[in-house]
Amino acid sequence: MVTRRKFITAAAAAGLGAAGVFTYRSFTEGSTEYEQAVKQIWRHGNLGSSDAPAVLRELVRYATLAPSSHNTQCWKFGLGDQSVSILPDYQRRCPIVDPDDHHLFVSLGCAAENLVQAAAALGFRGEAVFNTGDNEALGISLDRTKEVRTPLFDAIPRRQSTRTEFDASPLSNEELRLLEAAGSGNGVRVHLLTDKQAMENVLDFVVQGNTAQMRDPAFVRELKDWIRFNGAQAARQGDGLFAGSSGNPPVPGWLGGLMFDLFFTEKAENDKYARHVRSSAGIAVFVSDLEDKNHWIEVGRSFQRFALQATAMDVRTAHLNQPVEVASLRPQFSKSIGIASGRPDLVIRFGRGPEMPRSLRRPINAVLL
Repeated sequence: MVTRRKFITAAAAAGLGAAGVFTYRSFTEGSTEYEQAVKQIWRHGNLGSSDAPAVLRELVRYATLAPSSHNTQCWKFGLGDQSVSILPDYQRRCPIVDPDDHHLFVSLGCAAENLVQAAAALGFRGEAVFNTGDNEALGISLDRTKEVRTPLFDAIPRRQSTRTEFDASPLSNEELRLLEAAGSGNGVRVHLLTDKQAMENVLDFVVQGNTAQMRDPAFVRELKDWIRFNGAQAARQGDGLFAGSSGNPPVPGWLGGLMFDLFFTEKAENDKYARHVRSSAGIAVFVSDLEDKNHWIEVGRSFQRFALQATAMDVRTAHLNQPVEVASLRPQFSKSIGIASGRPDLVIRFGRGPEMPRSLRRPINAVLL
């Protein structure tokens, strides 16, 4: 993490002097544009509209609050008379960290689960069916029914991927039961690891995976391309990972690139992940029965229910996917946690911790077909 003190010290070392610090201060005062965007995006909407097109657009808005790899928002939405289709946007894929588009289709599942939860609150039953044809569309039909507003729906605008340390406090057996129930799906099961030794074992694979990724210049370039180094840049582009979400100080884009190269090191990242794992209440590993896009979508839906259930209980979640992103590690990782069959798809840490600044979303018109 790049702290304020580290930044000023590095700025001085780089010869930026007072001008560099002044620029830093001007960016740390906060961006009104960013703050307004957060309020506009991360909110509940008007659920009483009788205008059908407006209702469908509102469902899409809720869907876009789902997570996606590097916050690429790799989806497009088509509106029918009483249906919504979610399609992959391959222009926004991450070919280095996600070469088989696994995370992309998991993200579609996350968006679909948000949409189904929001549809129920608006008085619709959403049925999702994946079309394996040329367009690979995930179609969600909407049938009128009784309005059902669940805690998972209420949690949608509060959910976030919380990239910071948690408080290490354990969850109750009932809380773990609710998380396990929410994270189970059709052909998907979730393994909850709360034993400290088991978590240390996962950490070992996280460090191995992170080390391999950090030594790949293409991975580092891809990640850097999706970082938004200040609020104004985040608000202008509406996608990517806002640096403030990880506790880093906002800086001008050109300077952020320099600071990224200076501080984003193998050791610093491995040390950070060690703190993150050891401060967590547990780790969830999502496993699908089959390795295909339909199951990856179901993994996304299961994870999103898990994350929403956690949020409803004021429990934070964050990804630790290195053991499943580095393909050579995946078989060893599976064996180490007792998975005899299926593919481990996601590794998620959970626990109680602070709310962090949020990454943003693009306007609805940018994601509609």
